[in-house]
Amino acid sequence: MHSTVSLDQFDIKILVHLQRAGRCSNVDLAAAVGLSESPCLARTKRLQETGVIRGYGADVALEKLGNHLIVFCEVTIGNHRLSDFARFEAGAGRYPEIVECYNVSGGYDYLLKIVVPGMGHFHALMERLRDDDIGIEKFVSRIVLRQPLGQRGYPVSLLVTGTPGWE
Repeated sequence: MHSTVSLDQFDIKILVHLQRAGRCSNVDLAAAVGLSESPCLARTKRLQETGVIRGYGADVALEKLGNHLIVFCEVTIGNHRLSDFARFEAGAGRYPEIVECYNVSGGYDYLLKIVVPGMGHFHALMERLRDDDIGIEKFVSRIVLRQPLGQRGYPVSLLVTGTPGWE
């Protein structure tokens, strides 16, 4: 079980704003959430120190980098001992093309999000994964045709207070 951190309305506003504008200055953040600069900075540091804010990153526009393919793969592994899950996860973690990996319930064991330059690269990746003998019994691939909604940040207010808080 993960430990939770107690958050108030200002912490929630800070998180919501930083998801939208992670590069904003503390002055701009304080103004956006209705705090003075010093308490805003202290709260942001506390959110970082407690691990609520894991880091900051760039939202890269893949279409500006050239051809790419996003593929979701449903992976079933052959055995279900803890060591088998660990072997698969360690093996999948060696490939930078696998940008997200979820252990899920249902008809398969893992959902992978894969980003590659094209179909040939994806095919070669799947061959390498099978050759690595990391326990893959079966996989089903789903190629993304378009993305009508992108990553919009997490619904922080809903998760903390139970109310949507359409900020």
